[in-house]
Amino acid sequence: MTAAVMHAPGDIRVESVDVPKPGDGDVLLKVAACGVCGSDIPRMNFAGAYLLPIICGHEFSGHIVEIGANVEGLEIGQLATVPPLIPCNECESCLDGHFSLCENYGYFGSRQDGAYAQYVVVNAGNIFLMPEGVDPRAAAMMDPSAIALHAIYKTKLGEGSRVAVIGAGPIGLFAIQWAKLMGASEVLAVDVSQQKADMAVEAGATLTAVNDEEAIAHAGKGFDVIIESAGVPATIALATKLTARHGEAAFIGIPHKTVELEKAVFSHFLRKEVSLHGSWNSFSAPFPGREWVESARAFADGSLKWEFMITHELSLDELPLTMKQLGERSIFSSKVLFLPNRD
Repeated sequence: MTAAVMHAPGDIRVESVDVPKPGDGDVLLKVAACGVCGSDIPRMNFAGAYLLPIICGHEFSGHIVEIGANVEGLEIGQLATVPPLIPCNECESCLDGHFSLCENYGYFGSRQDGAYAQYVVVNAGNIFLMPEGVDPRAAAMMDPSAIALHAIYKTKLGEGSRVAVIGAGPIGLFAIQWAKLMGASEVLAVDVSQQKADMAVEAGATLTAVNDEEAIAHAGKGFDVIIESAGVPATIALATKLTARHGEAAFIGIPHKTVELEKAVFSHFLRKEVSLHGSWNSFSAPFPGREWVESARAFADGSLKWEFMITHELSLDELPLTMKQLGERSIFSSKVLFLPNRD
């Protein structure tokens, strides 16, 4: 098969490798689509993975083409997506149902081969079957939707909430939609890109801002719930500034620099009795959790819009250059999908 293999950060080669064989308890998926996650960009350009060489890619969908021994309830041809974290099911966190906090997890695309390839082996426990009629490209976008919902579930967002979403990438665009579906009266989207701010309006944002001053001007007495998905020190501070009295901020974005809060920002957090929530991954009990179940339902019934987010649909041959361009920020993108088996 053809796969994009990372031999070292920045050294990605599209080459021919053996099709993996499903073992006991595994299935083989023919990959339909694999999306670029924000974490793939540093991983493949400079940070590296836990083992090399490796096939990255963890936001994916595919059709079952082979079933290993001791697998029940699955059939050839079914469309599945794959929760990328592989829980150990033995640690205290797993036994408590907090699978996002598993202490000995595997992970597609960073700890074992992922789906920037034509085929990938998946343990049957990580197969999540999609409802009839869901587009395979949408199925490959389940993870960012579930991540957004996992963060929202950390908060009390509900009918009438004023919400701000910082970062209008795919996770932020799903967060905007979930906030509206859950009854938010107003949703501010903040992004430095006017193009992404425009996409946020399509997702349902009622207000947009492309800098801190505009965001603060919209805040009034503050927002009840902030979802921070950019992971930049300045936006993390902004999320804290925008909170209302007894407001909440949930942080999804992964910073790559030291985060410091100025005295005035910390004082705001302190005096407004704000709650700050960390949000990691997208899983709950029973694995992979209601975040995945609700996302699948919303994709199936059309509650979630997704196609407008796709800016690129590419072949694997285009992956090395595209990943470099994404790292350099020399191209505009929202959701980038690779279609390894597209004719």
